[in-house]
Amino acid sequence: MAAKKKILYYKTIILSDIHLGTFDCKAEELIQFLLHTRCEKLILNGDIIDGWALKRKNVWRPGHTRIVRRILKIAEKKDTDVIYLRGNHDDFLSGFMPIVLDRIRVEEEHVHTTPNGDYLIVHGDCFDAVTTHSKFLAIMGDIGYKQLLRINRIYNRWRAFRGKEFFSISKLIKAKVKKAVNHISNFEQHLKELAEKRNCRGIICGHIHTAEDKMIDGIHYLNSGDWVESLTAIVENEDGVFQVIDFKQFNALLASEFEPAMSEFALLEEA
Repeated sequence: MAAKKKILYYKTIILSDIHLGTFDCKAEELIQFLLHTRCEKLILNGDIIDGWALKRKNVWRPGHTRIVRRILKIAEKKDTDVIYLRGNHDDFLSGFMPIVLDRIRVEEEHVHTTPNGDYLIVHGDCFDAVTTHSKFLAIMGDIGYKQLLRINRIYNRWRAFRGKEFFSISKLIKAKVKKAVNHISNFEQHLKELAEKRNCRGIICGHIHTAEDKMIDGIHYLNSGDWVESLTAIVENEDGVFQVIDFKQFNALLASEFEPAMSEFALLEEA
């Protein structure tokens, strides 16, 4: 007899940088996350659909369709507000924002009210000088990043053969290259200043694929990471406290009370 599916309840869930339409989107993992969570508000903070990648090559997979179907199903239940914020990779949304599609609101930014104060939520690409001022260079950088992810896949097949865990080369480069570190630092500083101007306690963004939860000069800075390498989300509990949770932590929470008897494929197909 199959065990009852465990559901984790949160007040708010924030996801960004899913990059549907790319080879490296971790669709199966995200489906598991969405199937086992419920929330009052789901915020999709940009780069959900990768329009840049789809223009170059169509790699839309069945798992990507399942994610879209799952999000629509969440909206249909009418107990969750779904907010979709534009990112740079899904900038095709810019032509008709803001707009309400049944229970899905498509916006440029969103102010989220918590018991502890307001949080401004934006994708964050407006503070990336390359993305803002030179789309050609941004696209070239994106192509380079995709090639780096391809090298990651090949390298990690070898690591798996040797019985070793996954290792991200691109994350190592971000951590070690001074220019990349300075870029992230400047990005965070600009967002902190925006939160101050808007009289918000904190700011929540995505874009740079680096999950974070920290204080910057009295402003709470949160970054939701991505579903390409980090596999992270931001969740808000009933008391208004945010935390960054990754897919390993999520699985540990599920396993803490029961071991699912159903296969992953069966869960994916569950309504």
